[in-house]
Amino acid sequence: MTPPATVPARAWVVTAAGTAVNLCLGILYAWSVWNAALVPKDKALYGAPMPAPNDGWTYLSPPQGNWAYSVCGLTFALFMIPGGRIQDRFGPRAGAVAGGLCLAAGCVLAGLMKSYTGLVVGFGVLGGIGMGLGYAAATPAAVKWFPPHRRGLVVGLVVAGYGAAAVYISPLADYLIRAHGLTGSFVGLGVLFAVVVVVAGCLLTPPPAGYVPPAPPPRADAPAAPPAAADWSARQVLGTWQFYALVFLFVGSAQSGLLVIANAKPLLAGAAGPTGFFAENAWLLATFGGFVNAAGRVGTGRYSDRVGRLNAYALNGLVSAGCLFAAPWVIAQQDVGLLFAIIGVMFWQYGGTLALMPAVTADYFGSKNLGLNYGLVFVGWGLAFFVPQAAASIRDATGNLDAAFYLSGGLLAAAVVVSRGVRRPGIGVSPPAAGGYNRAREVAP
Repeated sequence: MTPPATVPARAWVVTAAGTAVNLCLGILYAWSVWNAALVPKDKALYGAPMPAPNDGWTYLSPPQGNWAYSVCGLTFALFMIPGGRIQDRFGPRAGAVAGGLCLAAGCVLAGLMKSYTGLVVGFGVLGGIGMGLGYAAATPAAVKWFPPHRRGLVVGLVVAGYGAAAVYISPLADYLIRAHGLTGSFVGLGVLFAVVVVVAGCLLTPPPAGYVPPAPPPRADAPAAPPAAADWSARQVLGTWQFYALVFLFVGSAQSGLLVIANAKPLLAGAAGPTGFFAENAWLLATFGGFVNAAGRVGTGRYSDRVGRLNAYALNGLVSAGCLFAAPWVIAQQDVGLLFAIIGVMFWQYGGTLALMPAVTADYFGSKNLGLNYGLVFVGWGLAFFVPQAAASIRDATGNLDAAFYLSGGLLAAAVVVSRGVRRPGIGVSPPAAGGYNRAREVAP
């Protein structure tokens, strides 16, 4: 098929639909609102019944309040793998619709069971399955319509929906919890997500057979475009050291953002003091974080097209690691403005990672099997949840998150160092037939 002169309008419809799907799947990023309602500041209330409008619910300890969040993230990551296979074999609609229905069912179940078990099974397991299936469908569906020189921007736009979800879900969830209780918040959002994801999922269509994206416009000062990556199968990808390096990079960068996401509302409530505007509206930090998270995905995706994926990764990571190390001091100062500034940097870095990693995976291993291959790399995101879970135990034992921030900053700094040595598998070298790594050639990222 002859490449079109421009990207078809359908490509942008698919991109918008993928963003809409992720705007619902991103409920995970508003978890701190539920965590703040479930976990009291007074340890004496752990296990005690909650007052109206949360009749039937009991207060949880910090580790318990974080478990549904962590289980959801790990399940999400694991189900990106079958979700990617569904996307590659049956198209994006099947995965998106199934994911939306699973997420909706999980939210409704969590609300109706009114228990710690219901949160873990409903929101954690069923919700995580839905997120994995839906997220695996949205990004590859859009990427396949666009040429490599637009890949960073397009991925950033689609995954920005997941990050931006907290912008509206955080205040909406806070209102629903106050007005209708925890049960009302979960059930109401579950019904909303079922409708939106099913409708948007039906608009996700892959390019027709033989479709070739348009070439970039010629520029006299532009460097020669690198040859396209070969299309690697999942078995072949697992035989490369680059795969394991990308998983580690995902762990190192994602854990810092997940730590902040899980604790955004309590962090602002603590810094703001017992009274005042920010004390009454501590959900604002989660909403602010959602906005910056989304902006970081688009912004980082855009400039990574120019400076290189891993160069953008290192730049974001270095600045964010510095903010993580400074966080305990900032929190102790109770400076709300400075807290917003450093948390914003952390959210930008985290959002940028979610735009960079699928683009790097496509750059290194091709776009044909991107759904499954990125699902394998995405396991690193799920493994990163061990840091916020450890942070919950640290907070329960010490009363603060200082040690958790130092741990997180160290891991992110280590990932930045590793990123400087990662190289793309050889251009012009066929992937090994049986999964062994072909060391014939490597190129800089």
